[in-house]
Amino acid sequence: MPQAYVFTEYGGPETQEFRDVDMPTPGPGELLVDVRAAGVNPADWKIRQGYLREVVALDPPAVIGSEVAGVVRAVGKDVDSFSVGDEVLGGVAPGSGGYAEYALVTAEQAAKKPTQVSYTDAAALPVAAATAYDGVHQLDLQPGQVLLVNGIGGGVGVAAAQIARHLGLTVLGTASPAKAELVESLGAVHVAYGPGVADRVRQLLPDGVDAILDLVGGESLQAVGALARDGSKVVSAADPGAAADFGGGAVQRAYSGEVLAAVAQLVADGKLDPHVEDVVPFDRAGEALAAVESGHSRGKVVISVP
Repeated sequence: MPQAYVFTEYGGPETQEFRDVDMPTPGPGELLVDVRAAGVNPADWKIRQGYLREVVALDPPAVIGSEVAGVVRAVGKDVDSFSVGDEVLGGVAPGSGGYAEYALVTAEQAAKKPTQVSYTDAAALPVAAATAYDGVHQLDLQPGQVLLVNGIGGGVGVAAAQIARHLGLTVLGTASPAKAELVESLGAVHVAYGPGVADRVRQLLPDGVDAILDLVGGESLQAVGALARDGSKVVSAADPGAAADFGGGAVQRAYSGEVLAAVAQLVADGKLDPHVEDVVPFDRAGEALAAVESGHSRGKVVISVP
């Protein structure tokens, strides 16, 4: 029987364990994927903790993880765009999980993996990089305009900075001083977050910025939201309610294979580095999730599945 890393009930890390599970069977519109790598995201521990129960309804024990890369082993009904043997990346199907030897993937939210892209890089794209792609394109800025990425140091922010720079935008990003070197390596201007952050931005740009992509929310967004000259150009992947205070709203996710294919091609063309900073073996999946849950990981953490 294949193995998976699950949480047995809502709660902390003590609810996590490896279990033998039944081989998944792909339903209509689904792919069975032999997982080679699984991305790790903050949403993974928030789901385990029960914070997202109204959004992601699961009945524990449930397999952790939401994005994978691997090889198609079977296809469900009504799938004609993928075949057995295809190398793919994608988001897991409802009720499935990525920290596993086999996972179900929604075909409409999958793309074929370019041969130039490694499995570990590909597994880092369906959540963070695709969110970044959607958010940057939603803002519909023109070359030369200025984008402020609030919380640029995480997986979404790192991808957003590179996508925005590829489109010819000037990028500023708020992050801790410890991430200044990372931010500047992305071609962005680092601004230390914390008290006085808006003043620090105004010292660089007295007239404010053209748009804000927020990845933090709460007081952090409240501190910088007024810097946008057009409040409708404030979009958040973390706190749509706070963005609405300025006239903006949520990042509108496409959840499409077309977006994933575009993001993967950017990686293949050398335009986007997902910054996978740590690749952890499958048998240490708990350590990988702990690194992300601590909030101290830089870039993306990916689990390598044998």
